[in-house]
Amino acid sequence: MCQTINGEVYMKRKRYSTKQVLEKQEKVISRRFLFLACLIVGLFLVLLFRLYDMIYLKRDVFKEKLAQIADVVIEGSSAPRGRIYDRNYNLLVDNKAMKTIYYKKDKDITIEEELKLAYEVSKHLDLDVTKLTLRNFKEFWLAQNDEEAKKRITEEEWEKLEQRKLDQSDIENLKIDRITEDDLSIYQEEDKKAAYLYYLMNRGYTYDDKVIKTGNVTEEEYAYIAEHNQTLKGFNTKLDWERIYLYGDTFKTILGTVSDSNQGIPKELEKEYLKKGYSLNDRVGISYLEQQYEDILRGKKATYQMVNRYELTLKEEAQRGKDIVLTIDINLQQAVENILKEEIALAKTTPNTEFYNRSFVVVQDPNTGEILAMSGKQLLNKNGTDEMRDYTPGVVTSPMTVGSVVKGASILVGYNTGVIQIGEYQVDECIKIMSTPLKCSWKTLGRINDIQALAMSSNIYQFKIAMKVGGATYGYNQPLKIDPKAFQIYRDTYQQFGLGVKTGIDLPVESLGYKGTSTLPGHLLDFSMGQYDTYTPIQLSQYISTIANGGSRLRPHLLKEVHKATSGSDLGPVIEEVKPEVLNTVETEEKFLNRVKEGFHAVTMASYGIGHNYIDNQYDPSGKTGTSESFMDRDGDGVIDTETVSTAFVGYAPSEKPKMSIVVMSPDVNNPNGRSSYSSMVTRTISKRVSDKYFELYPLSN
Repeated sequence: MCQTINGEVYMKRKRYSTKQVLEKQEKVISRRFLFLACLIVGLFLVLLFRLYDMIYLKRDVFKEKLAQIADVVIEGSSAPRGRIYDRNYNLLVDNKAMKTIYYKKDKDITIEEELKLAYEVSKHLDLDVTKLTLRNFKEFWLAQNDEEAKKRITEEEWEKLEQRKLDQSDIENLKIDRITEDDLSIYQEEDKKAAYLYYLMNRGYTYDDKVIKTGNVTEEEYAYIAEHNQTLKGFNTKLDWERIYLYGDTFKTILGTVSDSNQGIPKELEKEYLKKGYSLNDRVGISYLEQQYEDILRGKKATYQMVNRYELTLKEEAQRGKDIVLTIDINLQQAVENILKEEIALAKTTPNTEFYNRSFVVVQDPNTGEILAMSGKQLLNKNGTDEMRDYTPGVVTSPMTVGSVVKGASILVGYNTGVIQIGEYQVDECIKIMSTPLKCSWKTLGRINDIQALAMSSNIYQFKIAMKVGGATYGYNQPLKIDPKAFQIYRDTYQQFGLGVKTGIDLPVESLGYKGTSTLPGHLLDFSMGQYDTYTPIQLSQYISTIANGGSRLRPHLLKEVHKATSGSDLGPVIEEVKPEVLNTVETEEKFLNRVKEGFHAVTMASYGIGHNYIDNQYDPSGKTGTSESFMDRDGDGVIDTETVSTAFVGYAPSEKPKMSIVVMSPDVNNPNGRSSYSSMVTRTISKRVSDKYFELYPLSN
């Protein structure tokens, strides 16, 4: 209803009685209550249905999930690793069980309880207390006298701690520093034993198993801990293992090492191994073959089912890792190492060898890439005493300026680019580029062809090829201009043989060597005769093997076979065999590579060749010698300050259907500024003795 007031229209409100208002509110409440009651009933019905679904319809599913939650599986300690054999199935590396006493800190144990344990257990163990440091001894006193130690911290130092000018570690160090000799003088021998044991119990991470004794544990010590492990809170026994080497130190550095029980995974390898599901305290391969083939050699830990909080039942026994067979012949390897030791020591007694101290050898099957032996030895003088040390890793990590051994690849550049033809003659005579010294061969060789150039190791023949490849016009004592692209032309060919690139050997480390950056014309000439870039022994081995087998660059490898693990001492069946892997084939015509091989044959067999007696003629060898100017840093200041001469030899035999290739490298073998003109022939002697030993073990008649 509306009414008009002062010309405006207003709605007239309807008035309700109190009773009507109450009745209306009751209706609203009733409707809300009804809705709420329906909702509760609905939810209750849903709940009943879900219970029915879980209890009856999906009973088996939830039983399985419950079993999975309750199925707590715990791994045991690390399992023994796979064994390592040589190519003739001689066992090289095995596992030896070791009785071990260890301590696992209980999370609820107190310092007082640990001190009591240290005193109790130390009475029954033979411990080497000479290893107890003064710091360890003071920490033991501090554990017993912490309240007294706190009194020795001044008020000012406590204030600095509150002000964060000092931290808690600073306070602890101050406590240690203020422990006097008088404080420690009260201790007797039994206290020192307890102190050392307390140190062993608390070193490393809190959650780690602390190895107290291993390897030299007596039956009595082992039995005492085993019988009382329930009362000696945290102490227990286990059978651990260690690697044993049946041939002593022979090839040991390349066989590699395994982390020990205390070390676990080294910090630098943590990320890699944790990604693979390892635990931090696992024992793992940390160098060379043990690291390279960790996935194969790694054992499978025992697993235990947790029955209740305190009991475990064996679920699956530990299993040794798979066994591997190497390409190495351990008898040849032993002989190579002994030859190196003897010849290096003998060479050091001859003139002009004051800078020489090491040589390397690689023996390979050029048809498969299998390495039969590889070694490096270095003779060092420490405090007036000579010490021969193993330097075998240098085979893959120690590059050298190798000299003329690369001339097989260099002359192939000439054939491939068409700047020389097979049988072409050049005049070997010194050349002179403006503002540089004369460049000559080791002597003037006159008019020679390509075979003679290789056999007599002509530098000039290679220089003239390089100048043509670089598009240069030579004039005596005139400037020489070359196309810098010539450097890459040479490197492309060299790399096809494995020079200047990684060989792909199955080891976790390998060096490339130095690659020169200058493109001066004179450096191209140096490059062509092996006087510029540097190469490792394994790169030279791949190079000569590629020539020997007719142009296939094979990946060198040390792994021959993988065998299934067994529970006994026998070798299981083969589950993997490494096949020859061709990385690339040299891009050249067959006649050109055959010409290089003919030149290498002339090096060792022709009357004018300069490579006689590196391999005995009865084996019809081929090869190439190399002599290079080298430089070294004598005083360790990072500046090259001394000129030396290095020598190398690469070869194979027999020339037709070769069975073996060999590389010998001797850096800094001669001092060109010595008191005499004597030059050591240690590289030749080593090569001759090693190749003789090879054919003694593998006669040509076989």
